[in-house]
Amino acid sequence: MITLKFAPKLQKPEKRVHLKFPNERPKRHGKCAGFPKTLISACYHVNMKLKLFLIVFFGILVVLGWRFWYQNLRGVKPAVGPVLQNSTGLPLTILEGYSISVFAQNIPNARVLTWDPTRRLLVSSPATGKVFRIADDGSSSVVIEGLNKPHGLAFKDGKLYIAETDAVAVYDYDGKASNRKKITDLPSGGNHFSRTIGFGPDGKLNISIGSSCNVCVEKDTRRASIMVYDGELKPFATGLRNSVFFTWRNGEMWATDMGRDLIGDNTPPEEVNIVKSGKNYGWPYCYGNRIADTTFGGTDDFCKTTEPPIIEYQAHSAPLGLAFDKDYLYVSYHGSWNRTEPTGYKIVRFDLNNNYKASDFITGWLQSPSADGALGRPVDLLFDDKGNLFVSDDKAGVIYKVTRN
Repeated sequence: MITLKFAPKLQKPEKRVHLKFPNERPKRHGKCAGFPKTLISACYHVNMKLKLFLIVFFGILVVLGWRFWYQNLRGVKPAVGPVLQNSTGLPLTILEGYSISVFAQNIPNARVLTWDPTRRLLVSSPATGKVFRIADDGSSSVVIEGLNKPHGLAFKDGKLYIAETDAVAVYDYDGKASNRKKITDLPSGGNHFSRTIGFGPDGKLNISIGSSCNVCVEKDTRRASIMVYDGELKPFATGLRNSVFFTWRNGEMWATDMGRDLIGDNTPPEEVNIVKSGKNYGWPYCYGNRIADTTFGGTDDFCKTTEPPIIEYQAHSAPLGLAFDKDYLYVSYHGSWNRTEPTGYKIVRFDLNNNYKASDFITGWLQSPSADGALGRPVDLLFDDKGNLFVSDDKAGVIYKVTRN
């Protein structure tokens, strides 16, 4: 007998109804969704601690990284190669930590530098009879032309004062010089044509006038001196053979002075003097530290009455411009013309806190054993209010700019 078995009737699963209430948020377990209900809470706590740990960890990394940058890398430029210290195209060597570039060019016989009231650079050009104004981009324009070997430049009360080889005059100034008014006549001719001017702390106009000769007794007492003009021209200091440049520090006038020629390659020393009113600095009878020039009748008794220099250095260096910056005095050595082995053609700085110890600041203008082969001759030195140094070069016809790296 055959028995038939039938599968039990499948029952439909019980349908559950979930009642939704207003504002009810669906449950989202995120990374804990796969955990049993009893472990979901613990999972949440672990995740929160991990997040907190990561936040604190990365926060510490940010703080440490900022601290390392501030102490070690702040101000450092991208490492694209070494800092270019010399971009002039000349084989110059400059003290480490500084760079030199050409700021302005095509300025023939560039000599005295000064700032105008708008902080633009002015430079005299005796050989061309012109004064140039230099824009921030290094381009130049003519302030005035047709002058008689203009050299010294100075401003007072918005007026431009220019020293020619035979006179000092004052001009109205608006980027151009006009309305000339002569202040005083000056002696001209002779060996040293340049006349440099500057207003001292007392507001009076000072004028340097070099000697007419290598060594002689001047017939015109205005020669070989620094004069002062205060309504009339009077002597300030005498016995200064050729103090072409001077400046002030702490109310005192400092000036370079060139010694005489033709008594040896190493005699007499060049000088920096602190110039005082009414004092005699020895020329033509004395040189250096009150040494009598016996080749010209100098005596010890007279030389003892003269003022000694504050600094002495290599004979025939031909010192010109000088400028102070913090604890250093910078002096340009224009370079010798008749020394057996040429000397100078560089800029030297003296440590004011170390017995005026000298060290080379910029060298390289002289690359040959002959002075005729010099590539340039530094003249005036002028700092701006940012510590940049501007240097005129009357042979290369340029103005250099020296900056700190």
